[in-house]
Amino acid sequence: MLRQPPTRRAFVRLGALGGAAVLAPSLGGCVTDSLSTGTVALPERQSALDVMPVLLVATTRKPVGSPPKPPYFNAERGRGLSFAEVRLSPPDRSLLGKVSSVISGDWTIGAVPKVETGPGAANAFAEAALGRDVLIYVHGYRESFESAAVSAARLSDGIRFRGVSGLFTWPSAAATFDYGYDRESALWSRDAFEDLLKALAATQSAGRINIVAHSMGTLLTLETLRMLRAEAGDAAMNRIGAVVLAAPDIDIDLFTGSVAKLGADVYKITVISSTNDRALELSGAIAGGVVRAGAADRDRLEALGVRVADASDYGGGLINHDLFLSNPEVQGVVKRAISRGGSGACARIVLRPPRPRGGGRPPGLIGPDP
Repeated sequence: MLRQPPTRRAFVRLGALGGAAVLAPSLGGCVTDSLSTGTVALPERQSALDVMPVLLVATTRKPVGSPPKPPYFNAERGRGLSFAEVRLSPPDRSLLGKVSSVISGDWTIGAVPKVETGPGAANAFAEAALGRDVLIYVHGYRESFESAAVSAARLSDGIRFRGVSGLFTWPSAAATFDYGYDRESALWSRDAFEDLLKALAATQSAGRINIVAHSMGTLLTLETLRMLRAEAGDAAMNRIGAVVLAAPDIDIDLFTGSVAKLGADVYKITVISSTNDRALELSGAIAGGVVRAGAADRDRLEALGVRVADASDYGGGLINHDLFLSNPEVQGVVKRAISRGGSGACARIVLRPPRPRGGGRPPGLIGPDP
């Protein structure tokens, strides 16, 4: 059964709960930063999204219906940026619910009361954030609006994020053979994403803007940040906290050039890579055989100045493309990056795999030695 949809007044009251506790230290010995956007901390076992299941959505997809109706946003390109407060239904936390979620899924979309499209959409998103820390998820290739929203919720809840959960979703066709359409749609959405980041950066608050992008969404994110730095300068970039690029589906040469143009802000970037990511192998083949950044050797990526978490040994399936949504250790990388908030205090990440069955030493460190 769906929870009672939250009211706007209840959503505003959540501002008092927007504080963040000190997060667990990194396994690699890095010192983490505490977040301080409020006065009352939620318990570590609960995310802010679980308390108030509202996802702020900015999208360049075409809205469906007026008033909105499922699927709410489709695969077509809309007329400018749209904003919506999406009410979610959290998963059942009981034992029975955990068992049934294997079949029925976990987070679901409950309602989308209204959609605002046009010049005021970016500011509406920023106003709804209420000056708190924001986590914006940017999805990858072959994603529908619904699947992107569920992934955003899973990410935010999985890392127990204490601020506002957001999603930037672009017009993916959500089809295997529409890779070209998806890539062009992602790049077409750069201006709208930049407008959103500018609006958030312009708010009078101490809230940080954290971005977690996946797969093809990392191309959109990196290009937008390059534009933001060139056009808005340090004033905007100083508001950017962590930038986590999970399995970046970007030509390594393009990645190298784009990162170089970020200058000192490169230290904000954490790359989650995997040399056995089958999805990136396929996209690399489609792109003419040039290795993707998410499948590149760790040393090559670190030479660019970014943090790297090599998750090659953490995949248990055939694809290994979305470990940041399912693996606790990889989620821990995201959590610690956000806790640092873009600080350059620690440049190395170490993941320690679980011990193999039967005991013995772990199969090696994932990432450089501390």
